[in-house]
Amino acid sequence: MVVAALVFVLILLLIIGFPIAFSLGMGSVAALALKGAIPLTVVPQRLFTSADSFALLAVPFFVLAGELMQHGGISRRLVNFAGDLFGWISGGLALVSIAASAFFAAISGSSAATTAAIGSVMYPEMLKRHYKPDFAAVVQAVGGTLGVIIPPSIPFIIYGVTTGASVGDLFLAGIVPGLTGAIVYMTVAWRISKKYGYGNIARSSLSQIWRSFREAFWGLMMPVIILGGIYGGIFTPTEAAVVAVVYALLVGRFIYKELDFKNFYQMFIKAGLTSAMIMMLIVTASLFTWIMTIENIPQAIAGAILTFAGNKIIFLVLINIIFLVAGMFLDTVAIILLLIPIFYPIAVQLNIDPVHFGVIAVFNLAVGQMTPPFGVCLFVSSGIANISLERLIRAVVPFLLAAIGLIFIFTYVPSFSLGILSLFGK
Repeated sequence: MVVAALVFVLILLLIIGFPIAFSLGMGSVAALALKGAIPLTVVPQRLFTSADSFALLAVPFFVLAGELMQHGGISRRLVNFAGDLFGWISGGLALVSIAASAFFAAISGSSAATTAAIGSVMYPEMLKRHYKPDFAAVVQAVGGTLGVIIPPSIPFIIYGVTTGASVGDLFLAGIVPGLTGAIVYMTVAWRISKKYGYGNIARSSLSQIWRSFREAFWGLMMPVIILGGIYGGIFTPTEAAVVAVVYALLVGRFIYKELDFKNFYQMFIKAGLTSAMIMMLIVTASLFTWIMTIENIPQAIAGAILTFAGNKIIFLVLINIIFLVAGMFLDTVAIILLLIPIFYPIAVQLNIDPVHFGVIAVFNLAVGQMTPPFGVCLFVSSGIANISLERLIRAVVPFLLAAIGLIFIFTYVPSFSLGILSLFGK
């Protein structure tokens, strides 16, 4: 009865347009009020406890680092360097968009932020080169999904906090799948561009490539410093987020000299609002999960799944479907907080490596963000291009087919994500 009331209120509020975080919170309060045995004073206690985590401090700092990168000229220089590397190939600007998204993703940790930052620069340029608007917009959305795979990744941080898995190992395990995804998406974009005769940029000289590399050098060094510091034992992933902010601030202000203190207020406000949205999701989803747990719902679901899919292969197929579909409708962080507590214990029972399971879940969620009808990266790209979502659906199909193939490879060939860990003695 309690769970039914919780789910009913949650779905009702979502249907009428309430934000996910408030829907989760109000549904949880309604369920506790109906139960009666637990005083409502437990609500603020649970909200505070779920937010009281050192690892979660990484979230606002990585968000702020992305803002500083975008306004400090780092992202533009990364785009220019990618353009000099790949612009001369057929469909060069499409490849540049995806490559630049991969670079930017390595610092921003967010799909929506990557889509918005790179798309706002690359989409107009692609139109000038006579690319079809729907293809140009879809390329920005596809590149943006790399933001949650290539480390540092906010969903990996949330997954690590939720399960106790090493965030550093998750970051490391995301490198090969993220780069593989970038290469595969670039290959699809190249084939489509060649088929329709989309133009290319004049081939850059070696001196020009060297010049753009030097200009982008400090931006390219950021992921090296962050990941090198984490795996070298110099600082934790949370401390790495602070280092990313300081580094982006110093580079943008004193090396590129494009950060203006007048813009700091707006940058901090935007980063604060984004961080607050994520933290609201975390605390309300934690309350929701706690109620589900005391009602023994995860155990009941786990028992049913183990009865139906006691085989590891069947379970992983089921996980792929559930997380891919969930990624189409809900925010990535919310899904991790809602579903991982249910499915993670089953994965452990079936001897699935926690880090491998995290890569599977997050990659599925990334693909869901470019999957119709509600993929968030499609929505962001649709807004940038001012194109209806219906026009983007057909253009995204070839990328989706490639992404689904990648899902099965990463799921059933664990060495794609875990192989790199062995190089570090993990």
